[in-house]
Amino acid sequence: MDSKPYLVKMNGNGFHSKDMVKAKGLVGTGVSGKGLHHVSVNGSLYPTKARSRRQTWDVKASEMAKNTLNPIRAIVDGMKLTPNPDKPMIALSIGDPTVFGNLPTDEAVLQALKGAVDSQKYNGYAPSVGYLKSRQAVANFYSCPEAPLDAEDVILTSGCSQAIELAINVLCNPGDNILVPCPGFSLYKTLAVSMGIKVKLYNLLPDKSWEIDLQHMETLIDERTSCLIVTNPSNPCGSVFTKEHLQKILKVASKYCLPVLADEIYGDMVFPGCNSPSLASLSSDVPILSCGGLAKRWLVPGWRMGWILIHDRNDVFGSEIRQGLVKLSQRILGACTIVQGALEDILNHTPQSFYSNTISFLKSNSEMCYSELSIVPGLNPIKPSGAMYLMVGIDMDHFPDFKNDVDFTEQLVTEQSVFCLPASAFEYPNFFRIVVTVPEEMMVEACARIREFCQRYYRPRSCDSNDLDQ
Repeated sequence: MDSKPYLVKMNGNGFHSKDMVKAKGLVGTGVSGKGLHHVSVNGSLYPTKARSRRQTWDVKASEMAKNTLNPIRAIVDGMKLTPNPDKPMIALSIGDPTVFGNLPTDEAVLQALKGAVDSQKYNGYAPSVGYLKSRQAVANFYSCPEAPLDAEDVILTSGCSQAIELAINVLCNPGDNILVPCPGFSLYKTLAVSMGIKVKLYNLLPDKSWEIDLQHMETLIDERTSCLIVTNPSNPCGSVFTKEHLQKILKVASKYCLPVLADEIYGDMVFPGCNSPSLASLSSDVPILSCGGLAKRWLVPGWRMGWILIHDRNDVFGSEIRQGLVKLSQRILGACTIVQGALEDILNHTPQSFYSNTISFLKSNSEMCYSELSIVPGLNPIKPSGAMYLMVGIDMDHFPDFKNDVDFTEQLVTEQSVFCLPASAFEYPNFFRIVVTVPEEMMVEACARIREFCQRYYRPRSCDSNDLDQ
């Protein structure tokens, strides 16, 4: 084999120039000048400096990976869930409306996706922010005179979860803090803490249908607060803020020049009799990144199609935030192209009856569940007004056999094969969350089992016993 040496120049951009000339005077020295390495044709490399090397394997996870923790998984994975073999399992814990098959998406939605597949126009890469036509369709669907949108105001994402991640990433630096509702969706904390962003929890008030404790929220704001997250309608509470309450929230954000991340994935899932406009439609000066998607309203969470709507009041965000979102979106090369191709037809051709029927079912199940559990001693359900959830308070003083909501719900699975998510997963102990998307007959059965369980373990307080003796 020819053993002529080569000169390999490392120019830092991944390009190596190989000059097939003899390295006159360089043989034996290895390197001459910055970036020049002597390499023989058999691939041997002789650096001028002795490189330090590990003596043993020592591959460690990154700090980001170590700091990533989903509170729901942390609690549920630690629970001892052994259902009663004599009773079929009823899972009221999963926020996926498709689990039981009773809430299929509309035929028009399926046909839109089939059409996109059959066209073979959407098999390749799209721009990282999404196809222009698809972004325009979303803009047209959500635009209103009070909060107009155009295609450039829309970023398509891989589900609403990625929309939330991009919004937090573009607004926050490590060491900043964000304001998050309590109880609230656990993903906010999961994403923020993994990126070195501190989470400050502001209280929601169960006795006021889970309105924000605005005074408490205001006390948490400091010079490093970079974002206020508002979830409406709420996961896990099923609450819906009134127009007046939303205006009060915006007043606080305006006072402290605080941009808002509006999680509005359930924005159109509001029960009849309630009215809750989008936060952006009420804002005159507060810039808002509104996150949404197809998952819940169209009952297709697995399709992973979300979006960010950029409402830039008074050009506060300017070009920097928009460019930042574009750059961040380039990390995964965009959302699913097939669903993007179907998006215009999905938005324009889904019949109103589909939306109405879904809402009607959720409202009926919610009301039935609330009514059944309201008469159970020791339980305090909070009536929902939208979304897919209902929160139930546990008066732990009446259930001395259990330490907390985790212990309570764990035993409920063991005895009754009903799994409700303990609200400690949302950093709100002594409550549990019920998902109301299960078939009606299953909801009736679940409520009956919960009632039977509570009747077995309910104990009056000592003072209650004294009152009975008198």
